[in-house]
Amino acid sequence: MKFRSWNVNGIRAAWGKGFLHWFEDQNADFVALQETKAQVADLDESVIHPKGYGSVWHSAEKKGYSGVAVYYKKEPQAVIHGLGHSEFDCEGRVLQLEYQDFFLMNAYFPNSQRDHARLDYKLKFCNAMQKRCGEIVATGKHVILCGDYNIAHQEIDLKNPKSNQNNAGFLPEERQWMTSFLASGMNDVFRKHWPEPDHYTWWSYRPGVREKNIGWRLDYHCVDDAFVERVKRVEHQPEVSGSDHCPTLLETRDA
Repeated sequence: MKFRSWNVNGIRAAWGKGFLHWFEDQNADFVALQETKAQVADLDESVIHPKGYGSVWHSAEKKGYSGVAVYYKKEPQAVIHGLGHSEFDCEGRVLQLEYQDFFLMNAYFPNSQRDHARLDYKLKFCNAMQKRCGEIVATGKHVILCGDYNIAHQEIDLKNPKSNQNNAGFLPEERQWMTSFLASGMNDVFRKHWPEPDHYTWWSYRPGVREKNIGWRLDYHCVDDAFVERVKRVEHQPEVSGSDHCPTLLETRDA
């Protein structure tokens, strides 16, 4: 199976920057998007249903904010919008697609903000997500959690760790949660395949930053322990423009 994930920073903006060409070129089974910034009622049918795909959307109540979507080739058995917590679900941050032996979880984790004003909110979200992943694994199904975690876990995951110790996305509390999440039976499969530095998924829009690869790795595919052996390929696509994030890919072997 071919999975793709991308924080598009606005689906309509991305569509105008060649999104469909990239989408068709991937021929993926699943394409998960974060920060869609759109209400479904405001989108063209061609955006909602590209040829050969169905889709599900979870938009924020606030227009032009947050939002996630998943395009799929195979109809899911069930779809859950959110985590069952109104304080998170009103912001359109999570979609859960259930299949025979796995759940695809698409998530746009909160940003803790420059002044750390939303750090407590973010950590509550993180803990709720960890609990949900554990619940799914306990039923005997696998978990594939993709999306923008808004966390650079280790110093290797950003270009300038020393100068960002007190910045959102690299705060000790966020990094500690990520460590506990991975210790709970989930796996950052990109790092298992690519242990070297200088692999990032987000760059500031400031001139020259992306060209110099001064970035952060904020976007992940994490899977449960039992699913790791089915991971065949995991990569970033930094050459793909259209957003301040780049797409990430995961490809798996059949059971």
